[in-house]
Amino acid sequence: MTASSIGPTVGIDFGTTNTVIAIAHPDGRTESLKFDCGGELFRVYMSALLFWEERRDGALQSRVESGPWAIEQFLEGSGTHRFIQSFKTFAASRSFKDTRIFRKRFEFEDLLAAFFRTLWRNAGASPVDGAGRIVVGRPVRFAGANPDDALASARYRAAFDRLGLRDELYVYEPVGAAFFFAQRLREDAVVLVADFGGGTSDFSIVRFANVAGRMSPLPLGHAGIGIAGDAFDYRIIDEVVSPQLGKGGEYESFGKILPMPKSYFANFARWNQLAMMKSSGELRELSKLARLTADPEPLHRFIAIVENDLGFLLYRAVSRAKEELSTQDRTDFRFQHAGIDIRQSIRRAEFEAWIRPDVDRIAETVDEALANAGIASAGIDKVFLTGGSSFIPAIQRIFADRFGADRIESGDQFESIAYGLALIGQSANLDDWIVRST
Repeated sequence: MTASSIGPTVGIDFGTTNTVIAIAHPDGRTESLKFDCGGELFRVYMSALLFWEERRDGALQSRVESGPWAIEQFLEGSGTHRFIQSFKTFAASRSFKDTRIFRKRFEFEDLLAAFFRTLWRNAGASPVDGAGRIVVGRPVRFAGANPDDALASARYRAAFDRLGLRDELYVYEPVGAAFFFAQRLREDAVVLVADFGGGTSDFSIVRFANVAGRMSPLPLGHAGIGIAGDAFDYRIIDEVVSPQLGKGGEYESFGKILPMPKSYFANFARWNQLAMMKSSGELRELSKLARLTADPEPLHRFIAIVENDLGFLLYRAVSRAKEELSTQDRTDFRFQHAGIDIRQSIRRAEFEAWIRPDVDRIAETVDEALANAGIASAGIDKVFLTGGSSFIPAIQRIFADRFGADRIESGDQFESIAYGLALIGQSANLDDWIVRST
């Protein structure tokens, strides 16, 4: 089948933090889907959902929005609402069965289908209508302590089936980035692609050879780990924010002085879990603990963050600090909302010490990818880094130390995967790209 007979192809990069949709045309043109929200154009669509209730004709009706529209509605703060982000991290979790939102049960596939249904609506039309092929990215390893790959794959397919898709193809996300990067190659090369998302860090090694004027790929090996941008955010939370919300404190129970349970603060590791504290009973438990401690104010701040749905605003403050530490030696973290004022100067050296266990495990996963490919670091000609966390100096040193700074290149940290996935859809031979296990 030739590219002209395939027609336009769509690449879907559904990320933990952001989602990008790209369209490749048979004539070689590629473009990303754009969204006009309040006169501002977005090519990167936040992977977030907002459910809320409003009264119409005397009855409560449930509404749902996603992306920048969800953020806009959330910040207005009107009515009862439920904000959900980073829900991709639950895709491979058997412990996540469902969540209840306004008396209705939502499984993971319900959330994913709702997200893309609203995304299509906000785009003005479904980008998959009339598409010759739809190529969906997926991690090499899904997030979670014991991710179930088969379960995640089944949930993805069930969600897209509800959207009317039946024959979508699945490709590892770093392989999509590798195909994007291959467009700039002018000679044979072995390429290591490192994709740093919000929930996972994934690595693929691909050999590209020029055959009849086109770069022919041979995937050599892959590896992935459920550590990425969200984990780095949590380190800042754990070291800077949680101590001012009661972590490390004590309370009295039956005449005994006991340490404050750490489990409540672990909810910051996944932004969704923080929002769920309202319905899980943990908020009531925190209120009880506040009455049993000599210094209740920190716990009152924690309770206020949950009650006032400040998790997203806290997330933005933490992400901003992390980004600033990628380009400067120190930053002033500040979170000031609803009477809460948390501030602290953070040095890059401190941040790198906090994330060192995560960085070490990522470095081990890079070595695993090399071992799976049966190739030494000297055999890598090019290293292509993509994803927001690829700019963290400690991450860049992993690759500079192993391969040399001269071999490292970076691309668009958000759009390269989606573009590569769409371009893969134009390939005459898909056998080298698609993941058969799904």
